[in-house]
Amino acid sequence: MGSPEFALPSLRLLAAHYLIVGVVTQPDRPAGRGRALTPPPVKLLAQELGLPVIQPVRLRDPEVMAQLQAWQPDLIVVAAFGQILRPAVLDLPRFGCLNVHASLLPRWRGAAPIQAAILNGDTETGVTSMRMDAGVDTGPVLSQRAMAIMPDDTAGTLSGRLAGLGAQLLIDTLPGYLNGEVTPQPQGGAEPTYAPLIRKEEGLLDLSQSAEALARRVRAFNPWPGAYTQWEGGILKVHRAHAVLNSALTPEESFARSPSSMEQWVTHPGSRVVHRGLPAIAAAEGLLVLDEVQPASKKKLPGKVFLQGVRNWVNST
Repeated sequence: MGSPEFALPSLRLLAAHYLIVGVVTQPDRPAGRGRALTPPPVKLLAQELGLPVIQPVRLRDPEVMAQLQAWQPDLIVVAAFGQILRPAVLDLPRFGCLNVHASLLPRWRGAAPIQAAILNGDTETGVTSMRMDAGVDTGPVLSQRAMAIMPDDTAGTLSGRLAGLGAQLLIDTLPGYLNGEVTPQPQGGAEPTYAPLIRKEEGLLDLSQSAEALARRVRAFNPWPGAYTQWEGGILKVHRAHAVLNSALTPEESFARSPSSMEQWVTHPGSRVVHRGLPAIAAAEGLLVLDEVQPASKKKLPGKVFLQGVRNWVNST
């Protein structure tokens, strides 16, 4: 059971090592500018591998449960499926349901653990294989593997690495679990933290936050939902950015048409300036420097190229 690209490495490795009786994924949904119905990545891979696929709106529907029972799975593996598994499903396979979760549980239980790790400035994350119970990521742990978060990691780049790590951890763990050598252990360690589902409107950058927090938000929301700010009555998407702290700035630095004193814009989050040839926005405790942006209805542009094409960046609204 899985849906997005994160689940693909796990499906590939499972198919190479075990008999997969069926794949469950989310329904096709509208996507892109044309809003055409688009299948989830797991469906496409399952079809490529010649595996039976169902796409239930709700797992609890009688016909869906009948299909799961007909497949008689020994084990259900879940990787970013996107639906809650109720007891009738959890108890169906004799080996239960195992989840590949993109964090070191109990840190970042919930729907968006990768984004949460970046947003909160974590330097390390990882993957956990666990036996699922009726709670949200509360089940006992089989195995974990850690991974460093790089300073320039986005949710997209980190997800790709964690997907591969999670698939390998799953394949390494399954033999011992199935033969009884590996037994699930209760989650221990630090207090649990939670990573709720992200909403699209959370991409709007709140310039009263610190520049460092905003730079992390840009990374955490790349590629989805994307970070953006208001500009010229529309939105300016921010694909890449970095923070420059106030302590690293000097009045002698070359700001195109900048105010006469640093304090004038440093204390007014939202003021637009130029920092070393790049567009920048004053935030709390520094500048958010825009390395790659996308104006409405246009292509992505490096910050320098964008700046060359606009006349009113400084102090515009």
